[in-house]
Order: sequence, then structure tokens, then C-alpha cells
Amino acid sequence: MGLQFPRRHEGVDDAAQARAMKEIDPLVSPSLAVAQRVMPNASPRGAEGAACYHCGLPVPRAGGHQSVLAGERRAFCCSGCEAVAQAIVGQGLADYYRFREALPASPSDKPAATDEYSAYDDPLAQASFVAAGEGGDGDREAVLLLEGIRCSACTWLIEQAMQRVPGVRSAQVNYATQRARLRWDPARGRLSDVLRAVAAVGYRAHPYEAGRLDAIQAAERRGALWRLLIAGLGMMQVMMYALPVYVAEEGTMPADIVRLMRWASLVLTLPVVFYSARPFFAGAWRDLRTASLGMDVPVALGIAVAFAASVWATLRDAGEVYFDSITMFTFLLLLGRYLELGARQRASGALAYLGRLVPEICHRVSGPPGSLAAAPTPVAALVPGDVVLVRPGEGVPADGIVLEGESIVNEALLTGESSPIGKGIGEQLIGGSVNISGALLMRVARVGADTVLGTIARLAERATSEKPRMVESADRTAHWFVLAVLLIALATAAWWSVTDPGRALWISVSVLVVTCPCALSLATPVALAAVTGVLARRGFIVTRGHAIEALAGATDFVFDKTGTLTQGVLRVEGFEVLGSLDADACLAVAGGLEQASEHPYGAAIRTYVAANGVASASVSLPSNRVGAGIEAHAGGRRWRIGSAAFCAEIAGSLASAPAGGGATIVHLARDGEWLARILLVDTQKAGAEQLVAWLRSKGKEVHLLSGDSSAVVRRFARGLGIDRLLAEVSADGKREYVSALQRAGRVVAMTGDGVNDAPVLAQADVSIAMATGAKLAQVQADAILLNGALSELMRAIGTARAATRIVKQNLAWAVAYNVVAVPAAVAGWVTPWLAGIGMAASSLLVVLNATRLLRDSADGARADNANPPGPAV
Repeated sequence: MGLQFPRRHEGVDDAAQARAMKEIDPLVSPSLAVAQRVMPNASPRGAEGAACYHCGLPVPRAGGHQSVLAGERRAFCCSGCEAVAQAIVGQGLADYYRFREALPASPSDKPAATDEYSAYDDPLAQASFVAAGEGGDGDREAVLLLEGIRCSACTWLIEQAMQRVPGVRSAQVNYATQRARLRWDPARGRLSDVLRAVAAVGYRAHPYEAGRLDAIQAAERRGALWRLLIAGLGMMQVMMYALPVYVAEEGTMPADIVRLMRWASLVLTLPVVFYSARPFFAGAWRDLRTASLGMDVPVALGIAVAFAASVWATLRDAGEVYFDSITMFTFLLLLGRYLELGARQRASGALAYLGRLVPEICHRVSGPPGSLAAAPTPVAALVPGDVVLVRPGEGVPADGIVLEGESIVNEALLTGESSPIGKGIGEQLIGGSVNISGALLMRVARVGADTVLGTIARLAERATSEKPRMVESADRTAHWFVLAVLLIALATAAWWSVTDPGRALWISVSVLVVTCPCALSLATPVALAAVTGVLARRGFIVTRGHAIEALAGATDFVFDKTGTLTQGVLRVEGFEVLGSLDADACLAVAGGLEQASEHPYGAAIRTYVAANGVASASVSLPSNRVGAGIEAHAGGRRWRIGSAAFCAEIAGSLASAPAGGGATIVHLARDGEWLARILLVDTQKAGAEQLVAWLRSKGKEVHLLSGDSSAVVRRFARGLGIDRLLAEVSADGKREYVSALQRAGRVVAMTGDGVNDAPVLAQADVSIAMATGAKLAQVQADAILLNGALSELMRAIGTARAATRIVKQNLAWAVAYNVVAVPAAVAGWVTPWLAGIGMAASSLLVVLNATRLLRDSADGARADNANPPGPAV
């Protein structure tokens, strides 16, 4: 659509905005109508004066602004900052100024015009990023990319501002990804109001685009690289001046030369400390302001103490200087963090490829379908009903149906299915797949966030807003670990000040630097992000944060039968008339009752009705009793299709007992009369036997739940070697079965695909839904299996187990390293520069160990399969 938001203020540090820190995701409620008051012609900032209360920039002596906020007079650098501060305090959000950890960008250069915001209320503009909310209540959902976030207080403020806009149901801001998940009622509020509310408190929000995220991450890498280069250059130059002092024999170098070397080293160290090491000081200051202790605190303290002591020694021309150690361990720490940054972005960005599958331009047909006269059109401009020409080699721009042509389509990037799939007239095309051979003419059915790809991406985004228990535990441990390090460093300084004052400083600095809390707080989320990306590329989409941990620790695996362990492509094997209506009349009613059903039974019956040339009857007030069947009204009577017990409620007892053998039996009835019996057969999915055998070899219990008859379920379970089963069970019965297992202390993984599986999927500790199944099941699930291949489910379980092992390895290494390194530093055996190497190497080692999961994890799954039977790690 060509819509652009105002450019960022030139003083904003792009890298700082994109820096991923801990995730803060509180949920709050109410509504905000903040009038955006921004003055485009701000006062100059050149003169010295007090700091601006809002952005921290100097307040000019001439042209500054003052205002009384919360009973106190505050100074502002311009009218824009004054307006934003008044909006924040006026809405009862003054706590933002108490808890913020970094200063925001000044809003003074933002234009007052808001046409950019209003344009996003256009349904055409929303088509590419707004989707219908879960639950079918008319709500809309969108993912927004945020700019200007500096700290956790920023996320709190943005959430408060969004939540107070009329119509907003929920707003969740993810600090690490700089994104917000927004849900609102379009009948009560507009998206532009939310965007204006965010702008009014000093930030910018716009629709999430993979390209924008790439730009922010590139800026972060560029900033980190510049800091690394400056530190490296400073380190080499300082070492050139330090080396002669080290190698010269005592008394051979004149005092004025030594003094010159010190002053030159001081000058060269200044940019390293005040530019390259700035992220350490900023992070430490943020932690101290919020009364929390992070990994930057000991590092910043060590650099500051060593630098201050060295400057004092240089000014006094007496004592030891540590400029070489300062520059060296700053460089080494930055090198480790730069490598970590690349690994983290690779891991956390593994899902971003979903947003790049859909092309930006397509060819929309404006003339008759047979003409194939197509004009290049932005994909964002497509609407349902448009006709699009997809040429060989092009990506499919949206979900749709083939109108003309035949081709083979590659859905590997989307579903993990490596074999191309043939497509012809009337068949479905999935947006993001690639057309390989022939030209296809398709009618667009769903666009943007409503497509299969958009739904999957939205559910995957949900997983990033949740913090697994492993990450929370590591964060708590790291906090207490840093506190312990500070106390140890203080005790070390006191001890060595008495024992050997000349060594007290550098030994204390070594203690501060050698410790590595980042191994505790980084390695776990990097491992989970890496495994999530690997699974996504194979067609297993994690949609909730705890899924990996729970899947690896599951003790019981419960499966639905139809569509999960079977193909779910049922066919009618037999049709028997039981009542007064003839076969065609029964088929017409059955087709009408199943018209809107998503269950595989319904699809099979509709196909059979159509194949017999019968038109489905019109019915009214259809209702679905989950796990039982469908009821509707026609001709003043009730009609039902479903289980025998469900139909018997209106038709009475059935005289002849069903004899379906291995087939599933569906009954048709109306008030007071049985009408027909329909026999359905299904085939077992490939890999079902191997999956069950593999799970049992790992010491897992396998269960089968189904609403089918006992005879059918027992026969099917016997073929797979499953001895724990429950047949003819309702949706609530499935949920109660899983609940009973949980009360017995079991960790339950549930796999299903139907609407009747939604309650049990929500009950289980971890749940997997088939992408070919009902949308409600996918919404309730913790993960989605795109291609339905049971072999991929087995690989996903193996990969989750491998990820858990790697996390435990990382934590064990972090503990072992610190148990050895801290006492060695306290004893004076570790110099500051060697401490820097140790910390950087330790941090890098655990991150690289975590990113082993980014390789083809089929190796990991195979290794897991090779383990002898026994409980999972």
C-alpha cells in the first residue's frame, strides 16, 4: 500500500532499540483516549542547562519549557516532550517515570499529521496483517512492530496506553522481539486510535513486517561491530605501549618515557571505556535503578574500578595501571557478545521465514479468466474473490482454489513435505507454496492474516510471548548468583587489602570479570529458540512457550484415532436404509446435516452424497453436540446424525444391533424413527506402528481415545500394540480421562484434530493438533503438526529431548566453570585479561552448544532413537 510512518528522530540509537533483553509480558486492562499534541517546530537544544524531565536532553537556557506535573515543576527541552509527559501523567501513568530503565527518544520531531494512522483503518490496508480473533466474536488481532523501546518500563507504558483505548481487549508487548500482540473490537475502537495512543506516549507502532525486523537487527549488528572494532583497535595500540614496559629490565627505561606510555595508554583507553563498553554501563545502571542484579553489574563495576585506579595512578605518577587489561577484556567480552548476538538472532529469527514465503507482488487477472491478461499487483491489495495467475516458479500469494490449469506445487517450506503435490481444477492452494511446472489460475479465498500461513505465524508468535519455567528458573538463579559474586569480590578486596595491598585491586577486578552469569541466563532461551526454529522448518510449529519442556518430560502420550493415527480420509463403505424414507431422501438429509461439519465423517458423507448425484437438503438451526453428532430441524421435525446413543434419544431403541466389523457406523434418525446406517472405513497412517513402538521403548505409556464403537477401537488398538484404550467416549470423557492421569502424577501429551478434541487438548500438559483438523483444535493446542506425518512427531519428541539435554549440559558447564574460576580468581591466579577470556569463552561455549540444534536435527533424533529403552531425560 506504500504506507509509511514518520522517520525516527536522528538521535535515536537504533541498536539500543533492538537490543533483546528479558521479556516482560504483564496483562492489564482499561482504555485510553490520548489526544496527540506534538509541536513540529521544537526549540533548539544547543545550550547547556537542566536535563529534560522526559527525554534527558539538555534544556536550552532560552526557549525551554516548564510545566507542573504531579505537584512539582518540571523542565522540558521542547514542547513535544512537555506534551507527551502531560499525556502520560494525565492518564495516571506517572509510575513510568519511576520505573523506566533508559531514556526515550525525544518526540519533538514527530509531525502532527496523523493521516498515516488513519490509513490503517482501511480494510484493504489491514488485509495483510489483521486477522479475525479466536472465538468468532468479531474481534480482530494484529502483530505490531514497536520502535523506541529502551527498557521494561517502556513495555509497561505501551501496554497501559494500548489497553486504555476504547475497544481494546488485550495488548501484550514482547520486550525481546519488540512486538505487540493486539486484540480489539472494531465496533468500539479503531486501530488508528491505538497507533495514536502509542505515539502520544513517545513511541511508534506499525504493522509487523519481516523486512523492518531485518533492518532493526542489521542496525543492532552494525552497532555491536563498531564497538568491537573500536575496542580491538584500542587494545592493539595500548598493548604496543604496554609491551616495552613489560619487557624492559627494571631501571632501564627512563621515567619520562614510562610517563609518556601511561598517558598515551590513557588517551587510547578513553574511547574503549566510554564508547565500546557503554552497553555494560547502560545495562548495569538499568539493573541498579530497578533494584535487580544482571550480568552487566559485575562487568561494569570491574571496568570502572580498574579504569578509575589507573587514571588515579597516572595523575599521581605512582602505582600500577591496567589500561592494557581493561582494553583487552573489554574487547574479548564484546567479541563474545557479538558472536552471541549472531547466534541469538539466528535462533530467534528461525520463524521469521514464515513472513517471507508470500511474495510481495502477484499477477491479478482483470479480464475474462480465459484471457490470462494479468497485471502486477501488490499482494496486500488482494481481496477474496480476486483471480490471480500463478506462473511456474512463482509463489502462491494467498489461499485459494484452482480455476484453470494443472501443475505440481512445492509445500515443503510450509509443511515439511518434501514431495511436490499435484494440483488441478477445484483443488486448494496454500499461500506461501511454490508453483513448479505449469501456470495456474486461482480464485483467492483468504488473504493476509486469515490464510493458513497467517494463522500459523500468529500462533507461533504467541509462543514468543510466554516464558517457560526453565527460563524463569535460570533468570532467578542468575540474579542471586550476581549478588553472591559482588559479595565475594568485596570480601576478596578486604582480604587482599590487608594481605597484599598492591595486588588487591586487580585480583578484585578479576573476580568481578571472571564470573559468567550469562551462561545461566542466555543459554536456556537460545536453546529453546533454536529448537523452535528447527521444528518449524520441519513442519512442527510450537505455539506456546512451555511446549518443548513439557513434550520432553511427558510420561503418557494420548492419541485420538480418526485423523490422528488414521488418514482421516474416510470413505463410505456401505449405506443401509432402516426406515420409511428411500435411499436418496436419506442421503439428501445426511448431506444437509453434515453441510458445515469439519469432522472427517462429515467430509466423507458429503463426498458420497455428491457422488450419487443427490442434492443436500436444506435444514435449519443446526447444532453440534461435541463427540455425539449433529441435530437440525426441517419440515417441523428434528433430525439427527451421529452415534447410536445420540440418535436413540429421539428415535428410541434400535431393533437390530449394528454389525460393522472394523467399520465406523454413523446413524441417521428423526423424531420417532431410525432412517439409515452409514458404514465408514479409514486407513492407518504410515508410521503409526513405529511411533507407538518407539514411545514404548522409551518407557512411555501410550493411550488411545475415540468416540468410535468398542469393536472398531479395540481392533485398531490391537494392530498398533496399544493396550490402554477408551472407546465410545465423549469430549468431556476424554478430558476427564486425561485429568485422572494428571491427578496420578503423570505428565500427559495429547494429540488430536477434531472439534471434540479441543477440551482435552486444553486439559493436557502439552498438546499437538493436526493442521488438517479443526481450527478450534489448533487454537487450543501447544503445537501444530503441519503435514500430519507421524514420523515428524517422533522426530519432534526426540528433538525436544535433545534440547532439554543441551540445556542441562549448559547449566552444568556454567556451574562447573564458576566453581573453578571464582576460587582461582580469589586466590590471585587469574589476571584481569585472562578473566575476560574466561568469561567470553564460557558464555560463547554454552551459546554455541545451544545452536548445535540449528543443524539438521535429524542427527539428534537418530541419536535419541539409538538410546536404550528407559525413561526420557
